[in-house]
Amino acid sequence: MTAIAVLGSTNMDLVAYVPKAPRLGETVTGRAFRTVPGGKGANQAVAAARSGGEVVMIGAVGADEFGVRLRSALAAAGVETAALRTVEGASGTAHITVDDEGGNSIIVIPGANARVRGLEAGDASRIGAADCLLLQLELPLSAVLDGARAARAQGVRTVLTPAPAQPLPPELLAATDLLVPNEHEAAALTGLTDPRQAAEALLRDVPEVVVTLGAAGVLYAARGREPLAVPAPRVRAVDTTAAGDTFVGALAVALGEGRPVPGALRWASAAAALSVQRPGAQDSMPTRAETDAFADRDRAREQGHDPEERS
Repeated sequence: MTAIAVLGSTNMDLVAYVPKAPRLGETVTGRAFRTVPGGKGANQAVAAARSGGEVVMIGAVGADEFGVRLRSALAAAGVETAALRTVEGASGTAHITVDDEGGNSIIVIPGANARVRGLEAGDASRIGAADCLLLQLELPLSAVLDGARAARAQGVRTVLTPAPAQPLPPELLAATDLLVPNEHEAAALTGLTDPRQAAEALLRDVPEVVVTLGAAGVLYAARGREPLAVPAPRVRAVDTTAAGDTFVGALAVALGEGRPVPGALRWASAAAALSVQRPGAQDSMPTRAETDAFADRDRAREQGHDPEERS
């Protein structure tokens, strides 16, 4: 199994489903409300575990009911939570509006995540025992840097999701092996709205980049190689929350297993495509068997052989 360490956020998502998201100053009537475990770090941990990885989560939850539920959800998904600390105060929350087209807008309140300012005893060893470290930017930057330094010192591959988008210190970029922004984050980091140009610009700082493009798929770029575009499977999106995290978690597992990059990208895209067809964040993430079956069906359709049409 691919061993993956995740240093990142754990939030409770408070999700409102509406026909159309409200404009500033507008009140709309929603059709449903759910509280579901989320946070970019925890999402990627669950996605990787369900994709077949052996995952450890490093972070913090609050001493509240949400903290108990968040820890329980990670454990139920097969994620090791010994390094998930409980701190005084509230757990992190994300307030999410999802419209009928599957689009979303999110407000994150860090809560306990803001208390994770660096690595604690045993964290560096957990990172060193992994094949890959997954990082995001919902923890204080000092903690993200600590994690990246520990991974680089021990030869562990580091995958960084630069979200929420913010200027990245040169030291963090120098310790990043693979950067996975979405198209908006890539534009924010480079000032370039064309994803291919943005990816090329990012290669000055990191050796590999994957720009996720939503329904248009993904764009992979690496130093010394031609860019590779991988289309997304065609599906009807219900809720795009955590689709990018699903992609990253599955991709980390695929690359850790030694799959060639094109195949790894297609497999991770299949996992993300499954997730957008279901509501919620972690609840929407597929198992390895589900991703395998969906990827096989999608490949058959591309070749003109739809297995569902066989008698």
